[in-house]
Amino acid sequence: MSRTMHNVGFVSLGCPKALVDSEQIITRLRAEGYAIQPDYASSDVVVINTCGFIEDAVEESLSAIGEALNENGKVIVTGCLGAKQGLVEEHFPEVLAVTGPHAADEVMQAIHAHLPPDKDPKTALIPPGGIKLTPRHYAYLKISEGCNHRCTFCIIPALRGDLVSRPVGDVMQEAESLVGAGVRELLVISQDTSAYGVDTRYRSDFWNGRPLRTRFTELAAALGELGAWVRLHYVYPYPHVDEVIPLMAEGKILPYLDVPLQHASYDILKAMKRPASAENALRRIEAWRSQCPDITLRSTFIVGFPGETEQHFEELLDFIDEARLDRVGAFTYSAVDGAVANDLPGAVAEEVKQDRLQRFMALQESISEQKLASRIGQVEEVIIDGRDEEGLVGRSRSDAPEIDGAVFIDGDRQCQPGDIIRVKITDSSAHDLWGRIVSD
Repeated sequence: MSRTMHNVGFVSLGCPKALVDSEQIITRLRAEGYAIQPDYASSDVVVINTCGFIEDAVEESLSAIGEALNENGKVIVTGCLGAKQGLVEEHFPEVLAVTGPHAADEVMQAIHAHLPPDKDPKTALIPPGGIKLTPRHYAYLKISEGCNHRCTFCIIPALRGDLVSRPVGDVMQEAESLVGAGVRELLVISQDTSAYGVDTRYRSDFWNGRPLRTRFTELAAALGELGAWVRLHYVYPYPHVDEVIPLMAEGKILPYLDVPLQHASYDILKAMKRPASAENALRRIEAWRSQCPDITLRSTFIVGFPGETEQHFEELLDFIDEARLDRVGAFTYSAVDGAVANDLPGAVAEEVKQDRLQRFMALQESISEQKLASRIGQVEEVIIDGRDEEGLVGRSRSDAPEIDGAVFIDGDRQCQPGDIIRVKITDSSAHDLWGRIVSD
């Protein structure tokens, strides 16, 4: 008797944390015998994993839902915008179902209701490590959901709830499976990575028969035993973050920290309800660099936050000039529906925001250009991502995929994505590096 293959289209929007949610849902779909289709026409139903953090993301998500409805007609909405069920249903009352973020069970129930699964799923269709939406050689490893902070510009706790850490044994088992399936780089993510385990009081779990605490430092050390690059993202600069710097200096994990500082002015940080100060951050950065001189520090900042004066902004520029961070992202403040900051006084005019953003990025571009130029002549490890028309394209240990720079490599060596090779840096720009392969 022939089986009918049910087809599900899938659109994943938003941050890497949402991408991991999508991967988990797709893995379950494949386990139940559903096929994942890349287009609307061949899909029996379409799932849209939305983002709803800032206004632009809301508009992108609403546009994607509308397009899927026009092209297919049968749409299930999940993700952060799905937490605003009334908004979605107001715009699109014809959607089949709406669920919030990290709601795999609810999404599966909705799919089952409209497209019942085959009674003979083929679990052999699932590759080791599950279905991934990233290239085969790197993967995001999500260690927790939610956040305990109440930053005034952010609605993540309202969308995803308070911090819920995954058992460390489960995280390590997933990481082992990914590395066993060929992943060469693990990108550790959560809303607040350094708070991992706080909600469980650092409860002990087991990995390969040995006890392991559900705690940021212990997790980083264990991941460092797997033989893959381990890159830490979204790390608030709590004091215990200092404990992972020796792991970087010893080469057990990548010397890379993504620390979301957001601002440097005491007044603005207080208005944001951020758990940090510029003076403390500078001292920590100095201490980290003294222990691990080749550490790469990435951060993000908001300019034009309500109440930000020219003096506050100059304090931010002074901080950037002194901190000399390696990789920096910045964006202008925009009101987020439901955020406390919407009601703060001192709104900054849009033209002033844009002017400050340009000044900020010009300063950081100059710093980045100088720092990258200082690496000319060095030999560095580079992980290969692919090729362009001129040669190989990869990333150094200082570069996370999608958000940082690239290394463009001369040479005709036959390399595959995920290969790690030695490259001598020969040139640089404000964002990228060029080099040639060093013979082993």
